[in-house]
Amino acid sequence: MNFLAHALLAGEAPHLIVGGVVGDWIKGHLPAGLPDDLAKGVALHRAIDHFAETHPAFCHSRSRVSPARRRYAGVLVDVFYDHLLARDWATIHPQPLHEYCATVYGLIEARLPDLPADSHLALKLMAKEDWLSSYAQIEGITDVLARMSRRARQPNPLAQGEQEFLADVDGFTVDFYEWLGDTREFCRQWRDK
Repeated sequence: MNFLAHALLAGEAPHLIVGGVVGDWIKGHLPAGLPDDLAKGVALHRAIDHFAETHPAFCHSRSRVSPARRRYAGVLVDVFYDHLLARDWATIHPQPLHEYCATVYGLIEARLPDLPADSHLALKLMAKEDWLSSYAQIEGITDVLARMSRRARQPNPLAQGEQEFLADVDGFTVDFYEWLGDTREFCRQWRDK
């Protein structure tokens, strides 16, 4: 769900970027049928998810979500953080967002044969519809939350979940920057070990 954040946090190594982006499609024990380099990217994805779930700023963001959507607060915060990352991209990364996203899509396409078949359609749609860049606008997260709501097996309040973000933009922004700084350092140490 927070594909852009996982790509950025993976650093510069193509296999970590691809593994980071596709991590949500990989279930079970690693390598899970993946080449070892991509499995390492998925391992980083999982480490980031665990780190995020326990980070005080991420927890604070989850508490900002209303009780009606609290069960889905982690999912919503993931999407909100991708929005903030895309919205403020020029202050976070030197490469223009559209160029960076095109690079990520190209890396994924090059490794598609190594990825689970059930991820191919979504990954191709991600590139075709430029999901990563679309997160920069509120309409982009409105769209992604509506799609997620329709794909879920059970009725859920994800559609129009962007209203939670709009109710406290400044609060989510403060939390995001605290989380991003700590998570970048966590990922740097993880990659260096």
